[in-house]
Amino acid sequence: MPGPIGIFDSGYGGLTVFREIEARLPEYDYIYFGDNARAPYGVRSFDTIYKYTLECVRHLFKMDCRLVILACNTASAKALRTIQQQDLPHLAPGYRVLGVIRPTTELVGRITHSGHVGVLATPGTVQSESYVLEVHHFFPQIQVFQQACPMWVPLIENNEHESAGADYFVEKYVQELLMQSSHIDAVILGCTHYPLMWDKIRQAIPAHIHMLAQGQIVADRLADYLIRHPEMEVLCRKTGQRAFFTTETPEVFDTKAGIFYGKEVRSRHFEL
Repeated sequence: MPGPIGIFDSGYGGLTVFREIEARLPEYDYIYFGDNARAPYGVRSFDTIYKYTLECVRHLFKMDCRLVILACNTASAKALRTIQQQDLPHLAPGYRVLGVIRPTTELVGRITHSGHVGVLATPGTVQSESYVLEVHHFFPQIQVFQQACPMWVPLIENNEHESAGADYFVEKYVQELLMQSSHIDAVILGCTHYPLMWDKIRQAIPAHIHMLAQGQIVADRLADYLIRHPEMEVLCRKTGQRAFFTTETPEVFDTKAGIFYGKEVRSRHFEL
């Protein structure tokens, strides 16, 4: 029987990806699962992130999601490959799990002309070097310059990202990135929170530099994936239903979720 497409994130940022997926493919059913009670994942060990991510993916499988999107950079960086290569073959061979890093890195390799690419991301994603490794896997000649932005997520989650105080930290991290190379001509926003500060970041980055956010990229790649894999597409239900689950208190989740999703969210609690 067909089921919904699962969208997973450790917190709220994945809702910016879900928003773009929903806009691109509105006819499908979706379940959004946020492990907010155990967020942030970025400060945890590789093994813990893998364990938590696999646990949530398995619950989405039990909710009849044959296809799951890890709309989380940390989970994509530290758990996706192991889940795909080691777990799915024996756990759920007919199911698929996709991430957000590979689609972004494949696109940036076709956009850059200078071969110098910047990444703005959380400290955990920067430390993992996932973007460096993924870009070099497809485009060995490209140089990747990373900048951790530890203040951006707290500003966004406290709804202070439109404040004048946020301007300082946007300018600070952008300049620290651009100082690493004067030839950067493409910048990846390597955190799903960051699209909420798109206008401020765009103002701080020179106009000739391309800026990439993951939501639309992932949405376009998902649409392409479903065309190329009709055997999976027929397993994705199309009745336009939406459901939200969180390991946090729903009232707490719903208040913040609306900021990222762009409209009202009504979630249900899920106990892991």
